[in-house]
Amino acid sequence: MIHQISAEHLTIERIDEIIRNGYKIELSEDARQRIIRCRKYLDEKIERESEPIYGVTTGFGSLCKVSIGADQLSELQVNLIMSHACGVGERVPNDIVKIMILLKIQNMSYGYSGCKLDTVERMIDFFNNDVYPIVYMQGSLGASGDLVPLAHLCLPMLGMGEVEYQGQRMTGADLLKKMNWLPIKLASKEGLALLNGTQNMAAFAVWALINAQRLSTWADKISAMSLEAFDGRIDPFIHAVHVLRPHKGQIETADYIRQLLEGSELIKQPKVNVQDPYSFRCIPQVHGAVKDTIHYVYSVIDREINSVTDNPIVCENEDAVISAGNFHGEPIAMPLDFLCIALSELANISERRIYRLVSGTRGLPSFLVANPGVNSGFMITQYTAAAVVSQSKTLGMPASVDSIPSSQDQEDHVSMGANAATKLYKVVYNTEKVLAIELFNAAQALDFRRPLKSSPAIEAIYEEYRKIVPFLKEDQVMYTHIAHSIGFLR
Repeated sequence: MIHQISAEHLTIERIDEIIRNGYKIELSEDARQRIIRCRKYLDEKIERESEPIYGVTTGFGSLCKVSIGADQLSELQVNLIMSHACGVGERVPNDIVKIMILLKIQNMSYGYSGCKLDTVERMIDFFNNDVYPIVYMQGSLGASGDLVPLAHLCLPMLGMGEVEYQGQRMTGADLLKKMNWLPIKLASKEGLALLNGTQNMAAFAVWALINAQRLSTWADKISAMSLEAFDGRIDPFIHAVHVLRPHKGQIETADYIRQLLEGSELIKQPKVNVQDPYSFRCIPQVHGAVKDTIHYVYSVIDREINSVTDNPIVCENEDAVISAGNFHGEPIAMPLDFLCIALSELANISERRIYRLVSGTRGLPSFLVANPGVNSGFMITQYTAAAVVSQSKTLGMPASVDSIPSSQDQEDHVSMGANAATKLYKVVYNTEKVLAIELFNAAQALDFRRPLKSSPAIEAIYEEYRKIVPFLKEDQVMYTHIAHSIGFLR
């Protein structure tokens, strides 16, 4: 299966399909011609231009006033990539690295970056052969784009840095030898085109959105099971309520919960309690707000991955190489922080439902075990969820409100969007863990409502879940069941 890189709009769903199904990629003929034409124009402009061109015939950042001779233009670009490879911390996971490569190729294919065709094609080689450059999570300010992670992404093309290939970690030089590839010889501006851009932040964002949509759906399904197990009411989900406050996500959530619970014996039972706690009663409002946030962030990232975000931009139609600020991460840093907050809240309300399920109310045994006392049951699952939620709350502090000037104050305001992206990465996994723990509790609680049945939709989830996680009659080692629950959500 082949995906052609072209000017056609690239969707997040398409990226998910490409990565998940192992597509190969290639340049469309239009993309090839745009790249070739842009490079030809830039070479001709350098020859005829007497004025310095930032990043092409000058140094970078605060060194922009230092002119570079024609015989040093290639060395300038190589030095740029080497000196900017200052990453630290954990590795960026391979699936996100692969998205980074795809987005970088897409950015260069529009014909405004000035890269040579062989440079772009080598990145395609990396993608198609599952070569994963070793990239680190920390180092980017999200200012001149993602300088540090993109430097690590591109080093191996020059025979430097490190990669993972076929499960083995090796140097860039060893990879090139193994693949019988020559190192790419960079021309003027190419290093800057490779390093400037938001592809690291955007790749994390794409990954997070794919998972956020999945977890949002699971949150609705799991909360519906919890509502049944808690002997909750259907009234707060009636459509007439939500048209009076018509937030799209709120209406969608209420409608979906009602759909999930159609045909349930439990929901039709007479209810002793006239109200449910907010963690049940306000599922449409909270889950709905998360959906609306996902939708907003999706719209921003959808624009971003179809944009040109390096610098300077080669504008042949204007006969100019323009140094501007499309690399600045602020347009996506704020939305990434917003999504981080939303997913934290999805876990926050989930933990509150876990607490209610183990609280020994509404006819459920304390800690969801038939013989509490000698058995602690599900007591500590709530502790674990609370600990994870607490960490996500601290990670919810927006990274985008911070800025530390750099490059001798030339880059005097930065977005910290890469920190927003890596915080979001952690919160996605934290939210998945908490929802898995809620499912663990909800299924256990549902068993105490037998012989009454939930809806066909909820019972189908329950039956599939019980194939890997059993009903617990007495205390067992719990972490393995939680791990299997997380696996189930995937």
